[in-house]
Amino acid sequence: MRRLVAPGSDIQARTGRHRLAAGEPPELPRPARKRRPLRQRPFLCTVLMVLAVFLISVSWSVGNALTAPGGGTFSERLAEWARDHYLGPLVTFGEWLTYQPPKVGGKPPFALTGPGVVAGRAARDPASHDAGLSFSPPPPLKSPAGENLPGEGQWRTLGMVGGQPAIYGTYLRASSVYTSYVAGIALLNQNMLRFELRPGAEDPGPGNWGAPPDIPAGARDGLMATFNGGFKVAQSGGGFYLNGASSGQLADGIASVVYYRDGHIAVGVWGETVRMTPEVVGVRQNLHLIVADGKIPGSVDSNVESSWGATLGGGYYVWRSGIGLTASGQVVFAYGPALNVRELAELLQRAGAVTAMQLDINPEWMSFMYYIPRHPADPTPVALLPDQMQPADRYYSVSGRDFTAVYAR
Repeated sequence: MRRLVAPGSDIQARTGRHRLAAGEPPELPRPARKRRPLRQRPFLCTVLMVLAVFLISVSWSVGNALTAPGGGTFSERLAEWARDHYLGPLVTFGEWLTYQPPKVGGKPPFALTGPGVVAGRAARDPASHDAGLSFSPPPPLKSPAGENLPGEGQWRTLGMVGGQPAIYGTYLRASSVYTSYVAGIALLNQNMLRFELRPGAEDPGPGNWGAPPDIPAGARDGLMATFNGGFKVAQSGGGFYLNGASSGQLADGIASVVYYRDGHIAVGVWGETVRMTPEVVGVRQNLHLIVADGKIPGSVDSNVESSWGATLGGGYYVWRSGIGLTASGQVVFAYGPALNVRELAELLQRAGAVTAMQLDINPEWMSFMYYIPRHPADPTPVALLPDQMQPADRYYSVSGRDFTAVYAR
């Protein structure tokens, strides 16, 4: 075995003398190995260049996502960017680590009496009744959570047109288990209101939509309500169509909100109960019906994550929203926290919907606002649910996601 000798040691000196006595030249210290310059290592140069280009590209893409107009917190925007760049499983895992299941039992964090424009039993004008504009409040709703709390299920007037109620709203707890969570429900009279689809600046994104991604000053006169749209178009199962332009592809068999030239909307299955006509100006597709012919299909309980959207950490009980139509053609909107798909469907059905579909999910995107016309050209927005994450004035700025604006006729 060769013995290692430290440079300058006595052993090295003796070894050198022995080599000289034997007529051999002394062993010189080995020179330090020189590293080749980086320019002489082409493979490493290529790897470093690719890595640099990748990091610059990712930084630019992330920076653009974080600074683009449209609202949303830093974490929301970063998660959306990651999902759009094939990192959805990583985002879902992170959400799973931080997911908190709903709290069992308890009482709501706010009173269910709620504010309103006027009392729901407002007097009706006979002239309005003759014109088909009468809109009496429906009977109070019974709470699925058990005995109604004060104000729960009682309809309040949220908007008026021509001195008559046009929008009613109420609060309802959807579960007898998670009794501290409250959903908001709105009922809108299509005879007195017109509905407009608006694009999002990021989804569906830039295009010849013929409509802005916000409600700018000068376009707020007569504004009555706004509410969120559906999933991102790429995850909706269908497409988005507005004023002749489209994103994705309108697909048969997909639940659809259809916007018509005269301002009314329909909810149905594309290619079956609703389809393209010259009167259609907008279509927003999203998944499948959760109420059909007045009944809730068993599919709402199946494959919840894959069929009804990627929820926070895979939890079934999350913020959800939905829209439907009553037998008389009035619009029902419901949203709230700690809902599974069946409970959302039951809320819509309980409020009178015979046809309904889910819209967006998760707290970052939920909102329903009604507007108080203290200054008619600049009405004051009020969130139906005080605990919704999005601010009431979210659509007074550019929105990243599509939404619906509701105006007085």
